[in-house]
Formats: sequence, structure tokens, C-alpha cells
Amino acid sequence: MPFASSLRHAGTVIAATALFASLAVSHASADAAFQRWIGDFRKIAISNGVSASVYDRAFAGITAPDPTVLEKARFQPEFRDEAWQYIDGRVNERSVATGREMARKYRRLLDSIERQTGVNRHVVLAIWSMESDYGEFLKRSDRLHYVPQALATLAYADRRRAKYARGQLIGALKILQRGDVSRKDLMGSWAGAMGHTQFIPTSYIAYALDGDGDGRRDIWNSVPDALWTAANLLRRNGWEKGQTWGYEVVLPEGRKFPGGSMSLSKWESIGVRRANGKDFPRGGQSAELKVLQGRDGPAFLMVKNFFVIKRYNNADKYALAVGLLADQIAGFPAPRKDWTRPFTRLSIAESEELQKRLKTEGHYGGSIDGKIGPESRSAILSYQAESGLQQDGYASKELLNLLRDR
Repeated sequence: MPFASSLRHAGTVIAATALFASLAVSHASADAAFQRWIGDFRKIAISNGVSASVYDRAFAGITAPDPTVLEKARFQPEFRDEAWQYIDGRVNERSVATGREMARKYRRLLDSIERQTGVNRHVVLAIWSMESDYGEFLKRSDRLHYVPQALATLAYADRRRAKYARGQLIGALKILQRGDVSRKDLMGSWAGAMGHTQFIPTSYIAYALDGDGDGRRDIWNSVPDALWTAANLLRRNGWEKGQTWGYEVVLPEGRKFPGGSMSLSKWESIGVRRANGKDFPRGGQSAELKVLQGRDGPAFLMVKNFFVIKRYNNADKYALAVGLLADQIAGFPAPRKDWTRPFTRLSIAESEELQKRLKTEGHYGGSIDGKIGPESRSAILSYQAESGLQQDGYASKELLNLLRDR
């Protein structure tokens, strides 16, 4: 499975504090221990089919762990963010508009992918958006890590992820050995997820395709390769052609619902109805109820393709965001019932204005991009503390109005 499915659900980093302490006490000593680890792992890599020359080339000049890897490992939004927070950051007017633009730009490519794999083009576009913001993530050198060093850092310093990281490191070295990517281009996330569609090395080896016919599987620089690869993963994990991922539903008041799957007809028989008032098209289809915010938020009956999307990232929030974004790129409306938020939501333009005003006030030093991530929330908390406001970190219309009034 890609990075998210294998990694985003691991717990907190156990060894991070110890590593940072050791670096502070004796940087040289920590470097020496890491270099010994690299030397010891060389034998394991060679025994698993990696040539000595490739291993030595991969680690030439790498003398220390990447400390930012362990910092990032502690923050996984699928589990930290509320459902509305997670969805708002990924399904918005900008991600939808860009998806539609990409649908036009890559129409012929998407025609071919959809025809040959059966995977819905808008789902492929939504995954591209979720994983790398349609490739924009790859332009941010400050967000990228040299994959062998990142994975070696996890294997060396993070006991919870060590087994994962060792396996992925061998995979990354085999990709380098195959020649699909150069050493300088072997960049990815803190956990080794690579390219436009963020595949971890073992998933790349299992699913990567040459979509542009140049003889290489290059998900870093080739959009066709990346999108074909994403569709191939979904197809091989059972994507059902022409089927949706789920239905927004309305729940009858005052009734508790069983867990597990039942047929859509059975759900209907106990009072669950589609939010748009239409009948379920295939009553015998098995479905599972998902209410990520309880009765305060929208409710959905999920069918098989939802769970196929979870093979990309085994988180309900992720798969729901992909489904909602895909539908809106395709021209379908947002859910009829909105999420319940403790504030008034901002548009992307208003979020950018909020960032600009926080920067003017000296609290924000990041990009003006309308994306409310950890840096923006930290700036909000700083401003709220300085102003004697409740420190909730929310990028709200109420906060923006306060900044406008200053």
C-alpha cells in the first residue's frame, strides 16, 4: 500500500525525544552511531538483492539522520484533525477548480486510463490533489526529503516504524538500481512517499506503470506515469467500474444503528433514505454506515469503491475526502448537510487574507496560499494569546473580522 495506508496510522514517535537529546548532548556521537547503522545495514541490503555499488552511491555523503523526519512523524492529520477540519482543507473551491482544469488539460490521458482500467477519472484527479496538490508539493524543496536518508532515519531512530522503514529502504534502493529515477531525484515525504501520487517504494514496485511509453516508470516527473500508477492500484484492488463510492443519507430521528454491512435495501427498510430523495439504484449492494461527526454532520452509506480507496490510505477521512472531491470535480454538489463547525468557515480567498493580516501583525512567516496548516494555526494561536482571546487556533470568519477592525 502507498505511504498513507502503511504509515499514516502509526502512533507517536517513541524514540524522537531520545534522539534529539542525544544530538544535543553529542552531535558527533549521534552521527557516528548513525554511520555505524548505515554500515551494518549494507550487508542486509546486499543480501536482499541491492548491489554494493548502488548502496554506496545512495549513502555517499549521508552522515547524519534527518531530524525533520521525526518532527513530521508526530503529526498525522487523518488522526489529529476533526472531520470538518480535514475535509475543509482538502475539498474547497480551489481544489475543485484546479481538478476541473486538470480534467480538461489531461482529457485524452484520462480517457485512456478510464477506458482501460475502469477507474473513474475524477477519483484519479482527487487522489492527485490529495497526495501532492496536483504536483505543487513536488516544487517545494523545503517539504521534500532524500528518501534513503529519511527511511534510514526512521529505521535507526523510530522503533515503531523501524520494520516498515527497513523494508521500504530496500525497496527504494532497488528503484534506484533499476534506473527509473536518478539519485538526485529520489525525493519524497518524511516517510518515503514519492512522486505526484505519493507511493511508498514497495507499492511503487508493485503497481508503477510506464504511462507515457518512454521505457521508465517515473512518477516524479511524468504525470501520465503517476496517474496510470494510481489507477492501477485501484483497479488491482477491486475497483468496480461505473459504480459510486457511497451515498449521502438522512437518518431517522431517535434510532441507533447497527455496525457492519447490510444491503442498501435493508438500510432503506429501517428508515435510512438518500439525501437527494432518490432511490438506491442497486438495492442488493452491500453498504456500511459512516458518520464521521455523529448526527451533527453528514451521514453516508459506503459501498465497495469507498473501501478500495482506503487501500490507498486506510483512513475514513481520507477516502471520504477523495470521494467528495471527485464528485465536485465532476460537477455534483457538496453534501446537503454541512459539517457542524464551532465558527464560520472561510473561503480560500479569505484564508489568504487572514494569512496576510497575521503576517502584517508579525505572527505568520509562511506562504500566502490559503492553506490552513500547522504554521497558520500556530500564528493564529500566537495572535489570540497576544490579544487575550480564546486560544483555539481556528481560522474563522470571526477572527478575520477582528483583524480587519484593527
